[in-house]
Amino acid sequence: MPFLLLAAVSCTDKGNPDYTRIFNDQSLYCKTVKKLNDVVLENNFPPMIASRNYVYANIAAFECVAAGDPSYQSLSGQIKHMPPMPKPQPGKTIDFSLAALFAFSKVGNAVTFPEGSMMGYYGELKKMADSIGMPKETLNNTIEFSDSVTAAIMRWSKKDNYAQTRTAERYTVLNDAAGRWIPTPPMYATAIEPHWCEIRPMVLDSCSQFKPVRPPKYDMTDKNSEYCQALMEVKTVGENLTDEQKHIADFWDDNPFKLNVVGHVNFATKKFSPPGHWMNIVGIGAKAAHADFNTTVAAYAETSVALFDAFISCWDEKFRTNYVRPETEINKIDENWHPYIQTPPFPSYTSGHATNSAAAAEVMTYWFGDNLSFTDTSLLEFGIKNREIKSFRAAAREAAMSRLYGGIHYRFDNENGVVAGTKLGEFVVSRLKLKK
Repeated sequence: MPFLLLAAVSCTDKGNPDYTRIFNDQSLYCKTVKKLNDVVLENNFPPMIASRNYVYANIAAFECVAAGDPSYQSLSGQIKHMPPMPKPQPGKTIDFSLAALFAFSKVGNAVTFPEGSMMGYYGELKKMADSIGMPKETLNNTIEFSDSVTAAIMRWSKKDNYAQTRTAERYTVLNDAAGRWIPTPPMYATAIEPHWCEIRPMVLDSCSQFKPVRPPKYDMTDKNSEYCQALMEVKTVGENLTDEQKHIADFWDDNPFKLNVVGHVNFATKKFSPPGHWMNIVGIGAKAAHADFNTTVAAYAETSVALFDAFISCWDEKFRTNYVRPETEINKIDENWHPYIQTPPFPSYTSGHATNSAAAAEVMTYWFGDNLSFTDTSLLEFGIKNREIKSFRAAAREAAMSRLYGGIHYRFDNENGVVAGTKLGEFVVSRLKLKK
């Protein structure tokens, strides 16, 4: 892909001592994260795996920032199992912003596929450094230090049990268990990542640390039961959606792989997954807050930690309760009823989008404040118009409610997910101190 900033710096003279200004630009880091976001999108990474892609790449970048800025401190030790990170050698000139961009790109390349997916971009960064006159020695020192951080992060990442879960036992559907999740149309896909709660969390003491309250007892025998009331709300809301509710459902759908069935033709469409959407929001928020490069990297890193742990926490609950999706039960009443958006292939309780959005919102509120309003342009590239966001917490609440409008979650999935995600986000903020 053509490097977006080359035109802006093409007139810079060779040997310009102000080359550091070019890489110390928060918008360039945001574009680098978006590059990984596009790789994740194109290769259909499920949302929980996407959260893993983002967290290691962003932590690698932050460790480069922390090494060069004494007002920040390493996450090593704060994340209990994270080993000490390499230190820059005294006397060597290093561009730590460029090191962060290099480390993000190389780690992002290592945790995704196809092989080399981020390396073309990495090469453009190197060309850019040369074109604006960065001394060869400085560039080599920067690469050497960045590579040392990348290697340390990758060694650490390989111990998070991800590889082991690739061969774990597949999820078994018990059709005779009333109220238990079963695959939903049109894909009827098996449950995604039923062992995700076995992945090593970043800051959680255990995957069940923020275990939500129990959902209502499944009961279809009593029309006045809490369960039946919640089920019929999904049906009624779905049949009477306003244009605004449809827009909210579409905007926060964030389905990375939607199967479209038109007659005898099936085709897939892609959008950012929930963590990808929130990575975009971090960049939009950083720009709106006029954050500098290091603050931006730190906000991305801590938000990605919250998203990563939120998926582990939520997936622990999903496969503990194995709660049936609304679509399954409504179709027993009305076989022609369809949710407005497509039901994803995993149990209903709690809502993953509600949980991870609330967790991310707490971290972003810590970095950028509770009254930062902005326009979320994340979905414009998919033909979905922008939304005006009043605050990160308001965005999280809207994302949660979108699942009711979409017909894929009960209200209690969303509300209890927000409660659990908020507690988790608050815990991340209290546990990690990126800035001294």
